Amino acid sequence: MTIAGVRGKVLLWLATVALTAGLVACNSEGGGANTAAQSGNAQSTSSSQRPNIVWVLTDDLSSDLVNYMPHVQAMQKDGLSFSNYTVTDSLCCPSRSSIFTGKFPHNTGVFTNTPPDGGFQTFHDKGNEDKTFATALQQQGYRTAMMGKYLNGYQPDMTVNGKKNYVPPGWNEWDVAGAGYKEYDYTLNQNGRTVDYGHAPKDYLTDVVSGKGQEFIEKSVRDKKPFALDISTFAPHGPATPAPQDEGKFKDLKLPRPPAFDKTPADAPQWLKDKKSLTPQQIKQITKTYRKRVRAVQAVDRMIGDLQEKLKKEGVYDNTVFAFASDNGFHMGQYRLMPGKQTAFDTDVNVPLIVTGPGVEHGATTDAVASNIDICPTFTELGGGKPDPQSDGRSLVPLLKGETPKDWPQTALVEHHGPNTSPQDPDKPRKGSGNPPSYEALRTDQYTYVEYKNGSHEYYDRSKDPDMLHNTYAQLSSDTKTQLTSTLKKLQECKGSKECTDAAKAG
Repeated sequence: MTIAGVRGKVLLWLATVALTAGLVACNSEGGGANTAAQSGNAQSTSSSQRPNIVWVLTDDLSSDLVNYMPHVQAMQKDGLSFSNYTVTDSLCCPSRSSIFTGKFPHNTGVFTNTPPDGGFQTFHDKGNEDKTFATALQQQGYRTAMMGKYLNGYQPDMTVNGKKNYVPPGWNEWDVAGAGYKEYDYTLNQNGRTVDYGHAPKDYLTDVVSGKGQEFIEKSVRDKKPFALDISTFAPHGPATPAPQDEGKFKDLKLPRPPAFDKTPADAPQWLKDKKSLTPQQIKQITKTYRKRVRAVQAVDRMIGDLQEKLKKEGVYDNTVFAFASDNGFHMGQYRLMPGKQTAFDTDVNVPLIVTGPGVEHGATTDAVASNIDICPTFTELGGGKPDPQSDGRSLVPLLKGETPKDWPQTALVEHHGPNTSPQDPDKPRKGSGNPPSYEALRTDQYTYVEYKNGSHEYYDRSKDPDMLHNTYAQLSSDTKTQLTSTLKKLQECKGSKECTDAAKAG
């Protein structure tokens, strides 16, 4: 629905943003963690008028987990929720690459979690690290921090371009782990210095980055610098290890059984159509996994509350845009699949995006189509920069202030390379969890269209079939099929905001 009722002070803030805009961003180079922010006096003089940014990105968080996150629910009441927020792939590295750069996988070159078509090394080799929201905001005088999980394949002690303990450009503060999925016994690269953490309660990774995030906020305020904090948790990605105080919780929690649970769609694609009904033992295992995931997000939710309290204590909460999202979703028994992702179903590609902050209406929801390629342009504009026209996404700032531009994209694109068989990939699908072949998909606010490389197709009219249980592609007219294929091809080949916006209109 249309968002309205923006408060008066928003207009003043937006005017300030417009006046401070000037540098082309999402396409700028910045220094590493040990390099001072490249801020000029002109930018510093207006920094107090620009909002701080806190970006909490979770790993594998599906929408149903929000029911167990009271601070996130409070954000829904205090801010704007995006009901049609779609990721460019339901897989960690391609999704995060799109978030950092504002570009589709076909323009970042990152389609998977491992080389040759994915992972940190591909992201780096393609030059993507010089064109992120971090480099853009740093050029605008912001102090930037990256904490937690970066990209698959990144290791804290790795040497890149002759630089040991590599820190990418654009970040003033860098506290990043490699394999932090277990939450214990990991190594952090702390501003170019590796530090080992053990198995004591104080070493729990989500709590560690929460503390470091609060320290970063305090220091930035003390130095009178606008700041952007990216905290990317490993939770609730498997093994979904909970914090010590959450280990005994939710022992009797029942597994949700939505309409798609233990069912396959009518006329399902080849990779899915022969799935047998889940066994009692499989359902028991799914239930166990679900409870672990609910436990794991408790620490994430507390972190959000602690960061918000720190912002309030430092007197900057009212001038901070606080955003929460996930890199991809997760299915749990839907479509007869064991826990996993990588499909084009809404369980995997439609994830939460919730934003609070100055000018964002309380308790509002927009059904405008949004994608993770929109995050980089949004943060850039919020920081007073001009989004790079070579970015494929669009700034969400108009939606945040209650306006939907007439030329707003109507279609999101999903690009997936599969099946995933890499033994080095922590997201390699386990038996029964679903491992589809390569596909591209269109997702609008009304339908989902999937085109597989092997010639299969899916079409779900979600306005009538929200659980995506009826593949009606065979019933579509030839003209409709032609139009869908044409739109998909245009989006697959588009480059830059204007071209991709034009391609997305035809959806």
